[in-house]
This record gives sequence, structure tokens and C-alpha cells, in this order.
Amino acid sequence: MSVNEPQKQRRRDTAALVIAAGLAVVAGVMLWDSARLADLGGYSGVGPASVPRVVAYGLLGLSVWTVFAALKGDFPERPEQNVPPVLWIIAGLAAQLLLLHVAGFSIATGILFAFTARAFGKRNLAMTIPLGIVFAFAVWAVFSQLLMLHLPAGPLEHLIFRGA
Repeated sequence: MSVNEPQKQRRRDTAALVIAAGLAVVAGVMLWDSARLADLGGYSGVGPASVPRVVAYGLLGLSVWTVFAALKGDFPERPEQNVPPVLWIIAGLAAQLLLLHVAGFSIATGILFAFTARAFGKRNLAMTIPLGIVFAFAVWAVFSQLLMLHLPAGPLEHLIFRGA
């Protein structure tokens, strides 16, 4: 390194510290919740609380690792966030939540599909909404009719399957 070459100043990464705190909070909630479960491990010692604890300890490890990397400034520079695609996906999720019990699974999830496709660059909603509804209806039919799991049925589902 020459004398004239400027030395990069490493500084802590605040966003990474926030992510580390979030990981630690999720791990803490998982440990708290798994402590409330009856640990009926029986002869093997593995019970319903075992896997959540392993995942929680893994998240704690990732949290500590993220803190060290954030304080050292090891994270690469992130590009500027492109906000409109994120807003399209959030709008699709909100529409699905609002329409799920009114319009049914197929229509609500078809709109989510179309808005997510729009976020990824597919601009023709007139094509992606019907396509999403067809895909979502196929998923609804498999889960509701073949697997006998309950998904919200709307007018489309009632039209095709009268007893739905």
C-alpha cells in the first residue's frame, strides 16, 4: 500500500445491527415458546420443543455473527432499493387479505399473482390476473377437493363445485 493511496474508513453497518436485533428477538420468542411446551422426549430425548430450540440457537448464532460483521464493516455496499416493485407486492398481499373471504381463494390469490408478476416486470395485468386465477383455482381444487383441506371458497369455486 502506497502512502498516497487513501485508506477506506470502515464503519459500523446500522442496518445489519437492526437485522441482528431482529434475529435475536425471533430467537428469544422461539426459546420462550419452546420452554412452555411439554418436553415429552421419551426414550429418545427428542420432543416437540427440540426443533424450535435448535432453530432458535441457530438464529442466535446468526445474530451474533451478524453483529460482529456489522461492527467490522464487512458487508458489501448495498444498491439503492427499487421501491415500486416492493409496493406492488405489498398491494397484492393486502388485496389478497381483503378479498380472501369475499371473493374466495382463487380470485384473491390470482390478484396477488398478477401484482407480484407486475413487480417482476410483467406489465400486462389483463393477461396475468386471469392466468393467476386459473393457477390459484388449480391449487384450490387440489387442496380442497383432493386433499380435503379447507380453503376459502368464493363465487368461482361455488360455480364449478356446487358443494364447495
